[in-house]
Amino acid sequence: MKRSPLFLMLAGIWMAAGPSPVIAQEDFDLDRIPDTQPATSDETSRDVGTAQQNKIFLEDALGLTGRRNNLVVPSPSAHQPDVQARSSLDVTAHRDWADGLSATLSDRLDLSWRNDLDVSSHRSIANDFREAYLTWEPVSQTYVESGRVNLRNGSALGFNPTDFFKTRSLVNQTNLDPSALRNNRLGTFMVHAQRLWSDGSAGLAFGPKLADASPLTGTDPGGFDVRSGRTNAEDRMLVSLTQDIGDFSPQALFYHEADRTRWGLNLSHPVGQSIIAYGEWAGGRQASGVAEAVAFGKRTGTLPTTAPVPASADSAVSFKNDLALGASWTGSEKVTVNAEYHLHQAGLSRRDLRDWFASSARGAPSLANELWYVRSFAADQQNPLVRHQIFLRADWTDAVISHLELSAFAFISLYDGSSQTQLAASYDLSDHWSMGLYAAANLGGAQSEHGSFPQSASLTMQVIRYF
Repeated sequence: MKRSPLFLMLAGIWMAAGPSPVIAQEDFDLDRIPDTQPATSDETSRDVGTAQQNKIFLEDALGLTGRRNNLVVPSPSAHQPDVQARSSLDVTAHRDWADGLSATLSDRLDLSWRNDLDVSSHRSIANDFREAYLTWEPVSQTYVESGRVNLRNGSALGFNPTDFFKTRSLVNQTNLDPSALRNNRLGTFMVHAQRLWSDGSAGLAFGPKLADASPLTGTDPGGFDVRSGRTNAEDRMLVSLTQDIGDFSPQALFYHEADRTRWGLNLSHPVGQSIIAYGEWAGGRQASGVAEAVAFGKRTGTLPTTAPVPASADSAVSFKNDLALGASWTGSEKVTVNAEYHLHQAGLSRRDLRDWFASSARGAPSLANELWYVRSFAADQQNPLVRHQIFLRADWTDAVISHLELSAFAFISLYDGSSQTQLAASYDLSDHWSMGLYAAANLGGAQSEHGSFPQSASLTMQVIRYF
């Protein structure tokens, strides 16, 4: 029966979420939360040397947001939009110019409108210059890409420790599913070379510094800035090596940026016919996320130079680990379920999270801005705020009827059981028209990780016209 997978998928997610919108929605801490903007563009992973299919479409999206009052730690953005609307032109194009030479472009132009029922409306225009690069194949199975490239690594869905180029790459969108955030984001200006062989590959990527780091602020700058101060604020280098060994597919990575070096490892292994187990690990010397956030805020002028690091924060530089362990199960009725455990050792400990609430209650109103800045910095880096969390995701294609896709995910804090969840439905009316509905919520008590967000819930409706 078709009803059984739907019931298990949705009920399982919501029961687990029980007593948050994804890492990107935490970016709304300083009014940077993704707008009502669907992430339907560039959602198919790109392989080097594989031509992308041209895709051009128009989108209209309307979103409603519910807000919480009397937050334990007041939000520095006193007014958040209650109603948001956006119209976009999205283009992804690929062209072969000659044997072994091709060009790829991915760009989106947004016209958005926000209305705060307590204040006024706001209109803006913004362009997301996501990718633009040339691909050259000088010899068979050797590829060189040059330009702005969205280079992704890692097999997990909710958190990718080895996806080193994910930092500061978020763009506005409606779908908070981390798979969509991963594919629809700003690329990095780089040169990327890759050599493929029958059972493995080797890659080298270098992204030069092109601008000083741009501040993490509470206002989307809009306009046509390519935002190289986010993606190319330091020289960055990545070396990767993949070699199939039996049923395993290990990938080793070496990453260096400024004065920081990190190592990474990806593994995946089939378990029977329906399950794939996978894991990602990355490690290197660094301070705590709180200390790094405060240092970045001072360096970019967002926080005053006298801003203190919370007493409980670990400012010492030491070797810290990031880990994502999970498994994917695929059923016979096009249902896929993922379950993952995430460790982010630089994140907040249980004590740090308690102090986050207690610090504001002790009476320093100006401290609230710094506390929210720490949360926004974690979101901007696309790292978990806390050290331990669970991620669940389910997807059902051709659910009940053909061309209907249902999905749900939840990030669940292992400290307090609070969660960030989203339920989504999309339906292809024809080859040219599609509709989507996204319902997201931050669930939990007033002093929980996800229940402390200003946004309690949101609902977004979208219509897409493909050409």
